[in-house]
Amino acid sequence: MVDLNEKFVFGHLLLPPCRLETRDEAHKPARECSPHRWMHLIPGGRRQQHRSRDLEPLDTEAKDGRASPLAMEEPPRRGAQEHLPAWRRRRFLRVTGRDSPTHSSPERGSDCSHNSSDHEDGFSADFSYGADDYDGEGNEEQKGPPEGSETMPYIDESPTMSPQLSARSQGGGDSTSPTPPEGLAPGVEAGKGLEMRKLVLSGFLASEEIYINQLEALLLPMKPLKATATTSQPVLTIQQIETIFYKIQDIYEIHKEFYDNLCPKVQQWDSQVTMGHLFQKLASQLGVYKAFVDNYKVALETAEKCSQSNNQFQKISEELKVKGPKDSKDSHTSVTMEALLYKPIDRVTRSTLVLHDLLKHTPVDHPDYPLLQDALRISQNFLSSINEDIDPRRTAVTTPKGETRQLVKDGFLVEVSESSRKLRHVFLFTDVLLCAKLKKTSAGKHQQYDCKWYIPLADLVFPSPEESEASPQVHPFPDHELEDMKMKISALKSEIQKEKANKGQSRAIERLKKKMFENEFLLLLNSPTIPFRIHNRNGKSYLFLLSSDYERSEWREAIQKLQKKDLQAFVLSSVELQVLTGSCFKLRTVHNIPVTSNKDDDESPGLYGFLHVIVHSAKGFKQSANLYCTLEVDSFGYFVSKAKTRVFRDTMEPKWDEEFEIELEGSQSLRILCYEKCYDKTKVNKDNNEIVDKIMGKGQIQLDPQTVETKNWQTDVIEMNGIKVEFSMKFTSRDMSLKRTPSKKQTGVFGVKISVVTKRERSKVPYIVRQCVEEVEKRGIEEVGIYRISGVATDIQALKAVFDANNKDILLMLSDMDINAIAGTLKLYFRELPEPLLTDRLYPAFMEGIALSDPAAKENCMMHLLRSLPDPNLITFLFLLEHLKRVAEKEPINKMSLHNLATVFGPTLLRPSEVESKAHLTSAADIWSHDVMAQVQVLLYYLQHPPISFAELKRNTLYFSTDV
Repeated sequence: MVDLNEKFVFGHLLLPPCRLETRDEAHKPARECSPHRWMHLIPGGRRQQHRSRDLEPLDTEAKDGRASPLAMEEPPRRGAQEHLPAWRRRRFLRVTGRDSPTHSSPERGSDCSHNSSDHEDGFSADFSYGADDYDGEGNEEQKGPPEGSETMPYIDESPTMSPQLSARSQGGGDSTSPTPPEGLAPGVEAGKGLEMRKLVLSGFLASEEIYINQLEALLLPMKPLKATATTSQPVLTIQQIETIFYKIQDIYEIHKEFYDNLCPKVQQWDSQVTMGHLFQKLASQLGVYKAFVDNYKVALETAEKCSQSNNQFQKISEELKVKGPKDSKDSHTSVTMEALLYKPIDRVTRSTLVLHDLLKHTPVDHPDYPLLQDALRISQNFLSSINEDIDPRRTAVTTPKGETRQLVKDGFLVEVSESSRKLRHVFLFTDVLLCAKLKKTSAGKHQQYDCKWYIPLADLVFPSPEESEASPQVHPFPDHELEDMKMKISALKSEIQKEKANKGQSRAIERLKKKMFENEFLLLLNSPTIPFRIHNRNGKSYLFLLSSDYERSEWREAIQKLQKKDLQAFVLSSVELQVLTGSCFKLRTVHNIPVTSNKDDDESPGLYGFLHVIVHSAKGFKQSANLYCTLEVDSFGYFVSKAKTRVFRDTMEPKWDEEFEIELEGSQSLRILCYEKCYDKTKVNKDNNEIVDKIMGKGQIQLDPQTVETKNWQTDVIEMNGIKVEFSMKFTSRDMSLKRTPSKKQTGVFGVKISVVTKRERSKVPYIVRQCVEEVEKRGIEEVGIYRISGVATDIQALKAVFDANNKDILLMLSDMDINAIAGTLKLYFRELPEPLLTDRLYPAFMEGIALSDPAAKENCMMHLLRSLPDPNLITFLFLLEHLKRVAEKEPINKMSLHNLATVFGPTLLRPSEVESKAHLTSAADIWSHDVMAQVQVLLYYLQHPPISFAELKRNTLYFSTDV
């Protein structure tokens, strides 16, 4: 029945004040809503295309191949998307939405890039694959369920992933509930625990108020729409209204009652307050949410269809007004209906997380404890059941023929195309591999992928190294430039931290983040060297470059597993290709380039320091083989190989027991790969970086700081394809590992002043330095990564012991020892000097000298500083300098440039002793601090300098004072 106050006019409906009330709320004052909001529900009218609110990305490919800013879509209206924490963005499934992509038709075959020239590919300074956090002005973008996904939202059921202690409330988004400090067990420090309960509840109550306001905003148009449904010109039918708003009224009433009961308990807080029964009742009503979730996809599809076919409903659904919190300056914010329909999905997980936090800070003997336990159990079971129903549909797309095509794997890879490197997003479906890039689109358009090429899996083959074509000529990025990028990235990271600590301007921070992203992107693009070749048996071959053999193996295994099925060759029509490419944006699981600048502030920065790993043994091989292991860690967003065990010949149970010291640079994961060594000489290496050895198994573990950062060794086992590799590890933070501790035994050489050693030996250069250098030059100068690759720690310790004891078998032991262990022993000797080779006294002057701009002044200063060194230090330094130059002469073979060597030895030769370093070392979490960068530059200066002789240095004098 329509209210008599309503006035019908031809083509218009003037709607009356309406009220939202619960079934038991009739006695309460009505909530009035403005009639003007719904005055123009005009039947008919022009159909308007539904516009996406997503932030438009920046294209990866500048037309001139140079860094250039590219257009982004205008940011969405405030409140249209909610800023979600990183853990939730990663694990939530995406919300339904549609786009209307347009794609070029494929050529006859599998190359679909004829309308998009590859020479346009290049680096854009504002490249922002998945960097949806920031708009064109550098402002942080509110995040919500991304549009364009065909699948149901995935609910994060992990109660341990608690939001951090911050009350975010942007644009009508939920405030994040505070998370108390870890480790407060129930019953311990009960007073503190109860106080934490109040903090958790206060934050949750604030977000509950926002949630109720969002539900009210969603319900606001429902009654007017129902009123028009009975007229001759309805906006929506009754069935459509009931589908779109299904169970919203019930959910609103449940939470309104919960809020009204909880609010006074929190406001009048005392230690005896109980509210477990409220959460238990809330959990018991989750059946309503189950019904909502089951209908969710249909509700979104119905809302979208109605929006596309009805101009009035489109206007309504694009700008729903959400009332702001009581203390907020903003009275209302505009949010889309799609975003609001997502809120109940989000809320189930939020309630579960809060229950987990409450339980953690509730004493076991508190009356609430069993009630909260029960509520948490119900909530977790509910989430598990929902996810089981939803998960299989997460990555499915239906082809025009009605077949289901599943996305199996996707990720960013560097492709070599037209002799240059291009960053691609590669998608592996159940029957096809598709290589794409994100298209540059104008404002107001949906984000879309552009297909570069595809290969049906039935036609895809992996050429062996000897069968493959010669690699395209790609100009390698010089190692020293890659190292420069790393130093710039770390320096920018430090500047960003300083700006945040000093509460600097957001624009300044965004400029720094942009610079950091540019360098990280270039590093990611130019560092991979391991070839991954794929071939279409009907035509073209393609080459990717990867930084990790682990990653290459993952892609190859995933493709080969799918190829075991009965696959048929095919050619995609233009319509099929359009559907497939359109699904890529919706279904992608990897949204961001793996660079640290894409991380949220609350994500772990990783570990900085040294990881000591002992690879003990392996079991589970079915036949004897020649076996070895390699270790990879992530660094600057990509994985690199850091260490390699010796080959254990003809065995099924290798026992290596080798220890390695691995430098970590923001690392979060350790990978172990087990190989069978290939001795077949017929295997031709057409590429220096080709790996022909067979991977027998591989595994990965997370480097949890709380677990790793202990003084004791942690023993663990990685299982891989039936193989079990046993290893131990312990972590040493950078500040601890850099301590110079004098040896208590002055009879040895390690930890003893260089002047004492040379005087005792009656030599100008310590014997250990001379012998290690001689051995490296004899048989290790062409070793790839000499001085960079870790030697076996047990071998290094054995050499250290014989040098300290001046054992007569030193020479025999050196001749049998692995060359990387000898190189490691030499580095360890300089690292353990009680003061650096270039002395503590002169350290500040070296830092000032290298910073001079005038070349002549720098030359005079740097030479004067060398002249000021004690003779044993100077002679040993010049001896080492000439050796490192000879190593660098073999750079084409050993891959060790002067810059690489300066990076390895600079901090070792210059880093001040512990007492002095307190004034110089910055945060231990920042390996490439300004001091470390300067230390590298000092050694590089001398390495690049023409030969320096001791005699000439002593002959020359300076005109200025010799006081340093």
